[in-house]
Amino acid sequence: MNNAPKAPPGPDDFPSRAVLDTLRTAILVIDAARKVSYLNQAAEELLGASARQLRGQPLDYVLHDAALGAIVRETVDRQQAVLRHDLDFGLPGSPPRRFDCWLTPLDGAQRGGLIIEIAATGSVGDAQREGHLLAQQEANRLMLRGLAHEIKNPLGGLRGAAQLLERELADPDLTEYTQIIIGEADRLKNLIDRMLSPGPAPEMARVSVHEVLERVRALVATDLPPGLDIECDYDPSLPDLWGDREQLIQALLNLVRNAVQAVDEGNVRPGQVLLRTRVRRRVTIAGRHHRLLAQVDVVDNGPGVPENLREQIFHPLVTGRTTGTGLGLSIAQSLVSRHEGCINFHSMPGNTVFSVLLPLAGERR
Repeated sequence: MNNAPKAPPGPDDFPSRAVLDTLRTAILVIDAARKVSYLNQAAEELLGASARQLRGQPLDYVLHDAALGAIVRETVDRQQAVLRHDLDFGLPGSPPRRFDCWLTPLDGAQRGGLIIEIAATGSVGDAQREGHLLAQQEANRLMLRGLAHEIKNPLGGLRGAAQLLERELADPDLTEYTQIIIGEADRLKNLIDRMLSPGPAPEMARVSVHEVLERVRALVATDLPPGLDIECDYDPSLPDLWGDREQLIQALLNLVRNAVQAVDEGNVRPGQVLLRTRVRRRVTIAGRHHRLLAQVDVVDNGPGVPENLREQIFHPLVTGRTTGTGLGLSIAQSLVSRHEGCINFHSMPGNTVFSVLLPLAGERR
């Protein structure tokens, strides 16, 4: 009896292809000539190209990373699976993307080839960050309600006392000081109100995301710093969203202003902010699976999000700017959450991307 292990099924073996095409993990099969012989549907979506375009292409054409060639050789030579984290590569003409890669060598008739499983660390991190953000938002909400109660009561007393004092002052010039007290009390109350609620419940209707973005672009353009441009890369086939137009304008306005300020304060010239729209497929947000979503990217070439702020960037009162309130991103995330969406980000110097995921109108049941 021959007990030798069988070679794994090839990529053209139909049962294996059927199984691989159902996986959410991106799979590429590379032959001994270092060319792509197969990729599943998840890989097509991850790489943004069809199997017809990529099949037969050299691996270094499909995935660009200085370290990848050495890792492939190591995997094939040692005939041992290899895991590598945080490889940066992308298709020609696309910005680099960060991936985790599992490389598994093939043997038997396909010896010299290998299977590559790839997962964008942003996708994995986004799912983890999303769950963390949802829990953190609820904790923040409870904390802020308690804090608001403790602050607003004495704040009202402070404002009332300043008003009474103003009436008793004999010297009108001294009212300047009581007005400062009243004004600062009102400012603090408004700040607390903004932290507690980003606005009324959304009035849902069909909305063109491109009309929303053009409105945001027009608002920001009125006060754009010299040497900074806002560019657009829209997918014209993107269907309408299901949302509240005004709240979506506010959420995206916060993100775009944040990007403009980051570029300006980082003294990046020429500065650039890019507004990009794409369709995303098969994404789960807060436990709900969406077949199709709109992805709106706000990209800037600023210095990036400081490492020490990345885990708290959506928390209220967290900011890397001396003049910032730390509310813009928190409010934007809350508004998008009301639309059953989420905001993720990836940041490195010269390339920061805040991605807004929102259900399309056709996804509503």
